[in-house]
Amino acid sequence: MRKGVIRPGHVEIRVLDIDEAVKHYVDLMGLIEMDRDDKGRVYLKAWTEVDKFSVVLREADEPGMDFMGFKCVSEEVVDQLRDQLLDFGLQVEDIPAGELKDCGRRVRFRAPTGHFFELFATKKQTGKWEIGNRNPEAWPRGLVGMAASRFDHCLLYGPNLSETLKLFREVLGFDLAEQVLAADGTRVAQFLTLSMKAHDVAFIHCDEPGKFHHASFFLETWHDVLKAADLLSMTDTSIDIGPTRHGLTHGQTIYFFDPSGNRNEVFAGGDYHYPDHPPVTWDAEELGKAIFYHDRVLNERFLTVLT
Repeated sequence: MRKGVIRPGHVEIRVLDIDEAVKHYVDLMGLIEMDRDDKGRVYLKAWTEVDKFSVVLREADEPGMDFMGFKCVSEEVVDQLRDQLLDFGLQVEDIPAGELKDCGRRVRFRAPTGHFFELFATKKQTGKWEIGNRNPEAWPRGLVGMAASRFDHCLLYGPNLSETLKLFREVLGFDLAEQVLAADGTRVAQFLTLSMKAHDVAFIHCDEPGKFHHASFFLETWHDVLKAADLLSMTDTSIDIGPTRHGLTHGQTIYFFDPSGNRNEVFAGGDYHYPDHPPVTWDAEELGKAIFYHDRVLNERFLTVLT
């Protein structure tokens, strides 16, 4: 049993219009609205998730990501990691239980890339949507849109990748599953995992700190990705790229934008990772094939449009 950080827990996304955002994430992507709070935030989950929520939407003047949270195995681990974060030289903020509805206390810190992350151990569990955990059916009836099955990862842009990798490996227990190296050996992208997944969080070098590239949600099959593409066209939703396959992680994917300009991904498949696996390495000159395996050509918008 993993003794520290176990998985992604949630992401809080800033949106310009909360009603438009809810329509996008619920009606189109198929997330389930679970609650709202007195700050106007909306709490969503995907149907396979056990915790009450994995996505929080907050209305703001500009889009982007407020923070990404990781769940720990116990409150004791949160305390241990808090001390280790301080020893690493980071400032921490203690956020009391209940600040996010039905979530326990959280320890927030800012990574060298400029992004805010937080650790927590306690959150109300509501079980898999409608089917529960005892004698469950294959899937719940009444799912809508893309029927995304879980919040999977975020891709973030910022500086100081080496220091961030050290933090996530040595303090938080992540493995480096995949990387992109420049000709001089500098790492310009890193894909980090806590499990057998291809990645739970990924970083690409950018001089400007704290930039949000996308939040990603898992679908079961390539056919589901194609259905997602159909739904995007049916709703005149802005598509960034796809459907296609990545070279990195080999996932089958499509990217698109929410009404506020935040990028979303839904994908299926992808590689697996064990702790004894060496990192998969891509050369930067092969980045076109690494990102868009079929076209092998970079989409400039994919690299430069950030929130």
